[in-house]
Amino acid sequence: MIAYLDLPSGISGDMFLGCLVDGGWPVAALQETIAQLQLPAGSWQITEQAVMRGPLRATLVDVQATVGDAHRHLADIRQMIEASALRDAVKVRALAVFTRLAQAEAAVHGSTVEEVHFHEVGALDAIIDIVGVCAGLEALGVVQLYASGAPLGEGWTPAAHGRIPLPAPATLALLTAVNAPTRPAPGPGELVTPTGAALLAELAIFRQPRMQLQCIGLGAGQKDFAWPNIARLWLGEPLDGGQLVELSANIDDMNPEFYEAVRTRLFAAGALDVWTTPIGMKKGRPGILFSVLAPADKESILADLMLRETTTLGVRVHQVHRHEAPRDFIQVETPYGTVSVKRKWVYNELVGAKPEYDDCVRLAEQHHVAVRTVYEAALIAAHGASQRQSDMGGAL
Repeated sequence: MIAYLDLPSGISGDMFLGCLVDGGWPVAALQETIAQLQLPAGSWQITEQAVMRGPLRATLVDVQATVGDAHRHLADIRQMIEASALRDAVKVRALAVFTRLAQAEAAVHGSTVEEVHFHEVGALDAIIDIVGVCAGLEALGVVQLYASGAPLGEGWTPAAHGRIPLPAPATLALLTAVNAPTRPAPGPGELVTPTGAALLAELAIFRQPRMQLQCIGLGAGQKDFAWPNIARLWLGEPLDGGQLVELSANIDDMNPEFYEAVRTRLFAAGALDVWTTPIGMKKGRPGILFSVLAPADKESILADLMLRETTTLGVRVHQVHRHEAPRDFIQVETPYGTVSVKRKWVYNELVGAKPEYDDCVRLAEQHHVAVRTVYEAALIAAHGASQRQSDMGGAL
């Protein structure tokens, strides 16, 4: 399953939760997830209701927290999440989102990641939003989230230190860190909150994928505007194929240290793959063939980026077509903990499985064993799970 987050009126944490609940994740499952954080009894409440936003029906998830004014540090939130009974994959994703928030807040306030107070985004309602979104995406089987550009409105909003201009500085810092596309908002106001921006920055690729739609979840914002205040989560299966292009350039006069920075920006702008190949050039000079695989609609953006970020004077473009094997992700249990495994299928036959390297490293360090030991245990568990699945009727 993949998902596309369509943002006609921006995004906040509770709007994202509304999308997930409306898309099929029961609110009771959200409540059970948050209960695993072991928050103080009576300190939070989550409810859902169907509401109208303009002419459209949507789901409003209302998060109420009675101790939401605490100023927490990243270490406090890390301790809370790590001590919980959440699945490891949810913990990792949620902590990654909070780390991005800490980096943005530190940059805005001239502080450090460990010293910065989270203020509003460290309140319990924001913690519930972020943990809930990460758990909901996993529960719905979403292996990749995509998103549209973020609509940013102007104005002012109250904050812990007084009024601040919109878009909020932390929101801008978060979106800038991933070179996110933006567009003018349909009107004034805070349409993209720091919590929403952090979720986008950490979890989403900013492009619309080719997909076969299965379900649409509509999440409602708290406020009524002159337009429908909603976000829409499109859920479905990826469609193979599609028009692709390969962009390439021969380079022999660039500092090799710059390639990784360019590679990172190309991926953020929508590249599917980026690679380098050693080549020989005129006058015996060694050079690099710098290549990019991308959707055809990203050609202009990526060619412009290559011209600006490298020393090349020209970029060649070729249309390409590829055959793509379906893949999915499963969580397997090993003697050392839970590992995410990517599986490769050809005509409903499992032809490959690859455990997530970072999971294996983390568990190997916890149990003081070789990474290879965890990796092989995950492979055995993955093939066993796949065999049981095949016996029950084929691939997921």
